[in-house]
Amino acid sequence: MALTMLNGLLIKDLSPPMLLHQVSKTPQLDTFNFQSCFMQGVFAHFPEILFIHRTYNPRGKVLYTFLVDGPRVQLEGHLARVVYFAIPAKEDAEGLAQMFQVFKKFNPAWERVCTILVDPHFLPLPTLAMEFPTAEVLLSAFHICKFLQGKFYQLSLEQPVERVLLTSLQSTMCSATAGNLRKLYILLSNCIPPAQLPELHSHWLLNDRIWLAHRWRSRAESSHYFQSLEVTTRVLSQFFGTTPFEKQGMASLFRYMQQNSGDKASFNLCLSLPNNHAPSDASPESPKLEQVVESRIQHSLNAICTGPAAQLCLGELAVVQKSMHLIGSGSEKMNIQILEDTHKVQPQPPASCSCYFNQAFHLPCRHILAMLNARQQVLQPNMLPAQWTAGCATSLDGILGSKWSETLDKHLAVTLLTEEVGRLLQHCSQEEFERRYGTLRELADSWIGPYEQVQL
Repeated sequence: MALTMLNGLLIKDLSPPMLLHQVSKTPQLDTFNFQSCFMQGVFAHFPEILFIHRTYNPRGKVLYTFLVDGPRVQLEGHLARVVYFAIPAKEDAEGLAQMFQVFKKFNPAWERVCTILVDPHFLPLPTLAMEFPTAEVLLSAFHICKFLQGKFYQLSLEQPVERVLLTSLQSTMCSATAGNLRKLYILLSNCIPPAQLPELHSHWLLNDRIWLAHRWRSRAESSHYFQSLEVTTRVLSQFFGTTPFEKQGMASLFRYMQQNSGDKASFNLCLSLPNNHAPSDASPESPKLEQVVESRIQHSLNAICTGPAAQLCLGELAVVQKSMHLIGSGSEKMNIQILEDTHKVQPQPPASCSCYFNQAFHLPCRHILAMLNARQQVLQPNMLPAQWTAGCATSLDGILGSKWSETLDKHLAVTLLTEEVGRLLQHCSQEEFERRYGTLRELADSWIGPYEQVQL
């Protein structure tokens, strides 16, 4: 494949400058590395902890995004901590070694990297250890949380059990003390069938070295940290993960960054990436009914939602537009499947879905949008929580900052646990009931007071 070699080329007519390497003349990028001067400066200031996130597109090409992390990093904006983008030629030892070497060549501060945070599926650890010999490689708390959430959904647990696990996981991630982590470990051991428990790698919860890199955050800071990373990874998936053409994905991502960053000049060159890969068989005729419906959904999202909310939902809609399957329907619920596991959608306002996106953000996910698309409907204001409605929130930070409520979280955790305990007691044998009741009786006496004062 013909490649334009731009190794170390400094674009002098742009301020600040930027770096580009090996950009091909086809819609696919064999190898791509990008760092603006602003990103380089951020890394030079905060090189101690490097967070690496990977995003795959439909062709299997992977975008490596490097972000700074740690107590000293106080940057607002969900892409402000990004310091490097790279697409390796191949995700093997040679391709990754080359990618890391390019990064090191233009970032002398790499020698000060002490910790590198990666996801559980990051296999080329020997290459990473060889290129950063003095750095400690750890699993990131965010990726472990995402991994466990995905497993909870895949295991098809009973809904009350799933709710208890998700609530406990959220609470533990926001206060990752050794005691809370051990409680979650015990809860997993009790709730997950023994044959499936090894899939969760619950021993990670007892690895204190992993959590020392995260434990310094307060509960509110942890909540904001996870929400910010969730938005960042959603943006990366929206622009790079939904298109098979790497250039189109990167150009869209850089346009977004240009529109949402003060460092706009550093992205100008990326907007000139060739865009001649658009399908040539596009029909000039009137749009089909599906296209009209999708356009109306987009319009309703932009009209009803705040800017950040619309951006998140449009990313979900992009997935729907490329692949959608409606599996079954009923009077109250519909089963939606989009190249993944099945989720349950509750159509009645406010619409809800069992997927993580809807549970975390309470926004219309790809499954709800697929339902609207299938029914030729649009988003209605009563399907959206008030905090995401246009005019009710001034910024994403305000929304994220207002989501956390310690009292509400405790109440939810206790309520879900109480419901589950009550359900189990109703369906067990008399002998088992007396044994479990006795255990609860002893616990209540030790916590609250003697039997005469406490009625279960």
